[in-house]
Amino acid sequence: MTTATHDTGSGMSKGVTILGSTGSIGVSTLDVISRHPNRYHVVALSANTNADKLAQQCLRFKPHFAVMVDEAAADALKAELRLKDCATEVLSGVTALEKIASLPETDYVMAAIVGAAGLLPNLAAAKAGKRVMLANKESLVMSGKLFMDAVRENGAELLPIDSEHNAIFQSMPHAISSGLLNDPLQLGVTRILLTASGGPFRTQDLSTFDQITPEQAVAHPNWEMGKKISVDSATMMNKGLEVIEACWLFNVTAERVQVVIHPQSTIHSMVSYNDGSVLAQLGNPDMRTPIAYSLGYPERIESGVGQLDLFDVAQLDFETPDYERYPCLRQAYEAHQSGGYATIALNAANEVAVQSFLDRQIRFTDIPLVIENALEQTVTGTPDHLDDILDKDLTSRNSALEYVGKVASAPLQRQN
Repeated sequence: MTTATHDTGSGMSKGVTILGSTGSIGVSTLDVISRHPNRYHVVALSANTNADKLAQQCLRFKPHFAVMVDEAAADALKAELRLKDCATEVLSGVTALEKIASLPETDYVMAAIVGAAGLLPNLAAAKAGKRVMLANKESLVMSGKLFMDAVRENGAELLPIDSEHNAIFQSMPHAISSGLLNDPLQLGVTRILLTASGGPFRTQDLSTFDQITPEQAVAHPNWEMGKKISVDSATMMNKGLEVIEACWLFNVTAERVQVVIHPQSTIHSMVSYNDGSVLAQLGNPDMRTPIAYSLGYPERIESGVGQLDLFDVAQLDFETPDYERYPCLRQAYEAHQSGGYATIALNAANEVAVQSFLDRQIRFTDIPLVIENALEQTVTGTPDHLDDILDKDLTSRNSALEYVGKVASAPLQRQN
């Protein structure tokens, strides 16, 4: 991981572009920025289809550009901003995302677009040498080597926003200051302990899993997240993707990343050292903490998050994950071992399966079956070029959609 080099002194306002500003991470980022008006200003915002919410953000933060991926939504946003006499220039389409991610006036890019859709603009930000605040783990799951090479070759910074990876980053202070994150063994790092809440079904009877509804799956016990990520948390695919992300970010093998279920979500992750020490980062479950850390790094800035009351928490529990309950976690470990083609297929099939579940086409228990089918059709090895990555993503999605069609067409496979 490349460490920070930009001047973050309060005397110079930093331009921030937020990819995915209407989602939970984007909203939290704007909240932190609003607390430091002399330190940060918004250059550009983007959303997929939520024109109303993006219009509100434009009126408040007055970015130079606003991008709607959906063209009809972009037309609606233009009309709304024109009516309110807002000078923000509205662009549309995927190429516009790449443009705002690499603008000269942008210093920091919050990469908060969910899923594979974030890969191209995130790569554009890395190639433009920006500070990339990565909340999109799929970029590394799909193109780990390619992405990390782009960061190094273009002098970009890569700061993780996922609470777990941000906690790991904070638990390696000497690694950050020495720039030796590329060789954690020299720092005495023996293991990364990646914590997980276990999701809403941690103690639910396995025999009832085929009756789980989308409404139940998106009701995360600790975090406020989007629907897709909430379902991923319920299956623990989110944690599997984070294992792969951690391997790329911190240059460790999957065998040295241990997932630990921690229901309270108070310890966000830990790093174990060869002298027996274990360093942990604790805090209330609020994404504004890692966002503020990445915006202010190497300084710490106020985030709006309340102080952790250990007496209120009172108890910290830890459990070993059960692969029978969380088969998607096992699939992620196995995919990473097989190489990049497998992790691309894993991510693509999971995105298709989760959306199909949310659309009530398949059951909750069908999600790992869709993924397994995609992995069985995947060769080992890692693609070297972006076109190969995108081709594999597309073919895996088509394969997953075909399998979903078979599952959904069987009466006994329909969700109740």
